[in-house]
Amino acid sequence: MKPTLFVLAAGMGSRYGGLKQLDGLGPNGETIMDYSIFDAIRGGFGKIVFVIRKDFEQDFREKIISKYENHIPVELVFQAIDNLPEGFTCPEGRVKPWGTNHAVLMGKDVIKEPFAVINADDFYSRDAFAVIGNWLSNLPEGAENQYCMVGFRVGNTLSENGSVARGICEKDEQGNLTTVVERTEIMRVDGPICYKDEQGEWVAVEDNTPVSMNMWGFTPDYFKYSEDYFVEFLSDPKNMENLKAEFFIPLMVNKLITENTATVKVLDTTSKWFGVTYAADRQGVVDKIQALIDAGEYPQKLF
Repeated sequence: MKPTLFVLAAGMGSRYGGLKQLDGLGPNGETIMDYSIFDAIRGGFGKIVFVIRKDFEQDFREKIISKYENHIPVELVFQAIDNLPEGFTCPEGRVKPWGTNHAVLMGKDVIKEPFAVINADDFYSRDAFAVIGNWLSNLPEGAENQYCMVGFRVGNTLSENGSVARGICEKDEQGNLTTVVERTEIMRVDGPICYKDEQGEWVAVEDNTPVSMNMWGFTPDYFKYSEDYFVEFLSDPKNMENLKAEFFIPLMVNKLITENTATVKVLDTTSKWFGVTYAADRQGVVDKIQALIDAGEYPQKLF
């Protein structure tokens, strides 16, 4: 069975200043998502599922999904802040989505096969899709508790225009993930790459430290773990009182690996990430995409 690609496209785009998922950056108005879909198709994926906000469904269908109709099956699911387990209600005043793993939960009714999760606004590269697509395709039928992630080197994932959020990773001798901690502020500080810790102190890391770019590989059993842990997350008063608390994928993954419930293989890549975290990143992305086209990596028109 071919794996599914699950694209997280419900983000608010607050730092970018708009719906960056719909921004045309390629020579014919292609979005970063278009390049991801193109790479996924040639990487062996058999279906695409997008999670978006309901309020831009029509725009999304017209500008994005219509391109893929004759190329690969596509489904839409929706993330909403009031989509919570029974017994819970959204706190008054909350406007921020519940985070990446809440978005993943929205796919539980339509994804029944191994699947990869990616961000809509990150350019991962052809090799990354080939690597994760091959790994998921070779899982035994009915496999459970065997997951993977593509580990980018942190020095290849920075923005020139401000800090970025990344999951800082550690792995064991077998290449399995041992810890992943979401760091919401990572940037170069007077030379070395640093992240800001819980005390507000800058902590230096090596340039080749593996980080999660939210390119994960799971099997459908992951949904049940996520449902159960989300109830636990919401039952903690501090997560309900904090109107910006988020249920991140690394939070779920870290729980599963520290409790020895699942293994997560770290798939190495030297690929250089790029994306539009900030509006000032835009022209650089346009230039990098054109350079890849000029080098023959992508056709002038994708679809």
